[in-house]
Amino acid sequence: MLMFFKKFFVWWDQETLGTKLMTIFSGKYIGRDVLGNKYYESKKGKRWVIYNGEIDASKIPNEWYSWIHFINNKIENNHDLEKYNWQKPHQSNQTGTDNAHHPNINNEQIKKKYTSWKN
Repeated sequence: MLMFFKKFFVWWDQETLGTKLMTIFSGKYIGRDVLGNKYYESKKGKRWVIYNGEIDASKIPNEWYSWIHFINNKIENNHDLEKYNWQKPHQSNQTGTDNAHHPNINNEQIKKKYTSWKN
C-alpha cells in the first residue's frame, strides 16, 4: 500500500504514474547509457529520460546530453563513443558533499582589500 502511494504522489524518487503510462503507450525506446538511464522519444518528438536510481539531471552523460537537448552534431546517433584513458568516468553533481571541489588556498595567503564585518 505504501509503494502505491509513493509511486502515485512522490515524483522525486522515481517516475510518476503519468510518466510511466506515457512511456508505455507512446514512448519509443532509444537507448541506455552506462549509468543505466533509459532514453525515450514520442511520435511528436518529445524526449525524456527514466533515471536509474535517484533522479538527478546531472546524471546525464555527455554522450546523451546533446540528444536530450535537441543539439545537432556529428555524433548524435552514435551514443557508444570511444573513451580515452585520460577521460574520467561521469560523476553526478558533487556540490555539498565531501567530494566537492575546494581550492587548496589558505585564507592567510590571500590579502584582502577590505575588512569583513565579522572581524
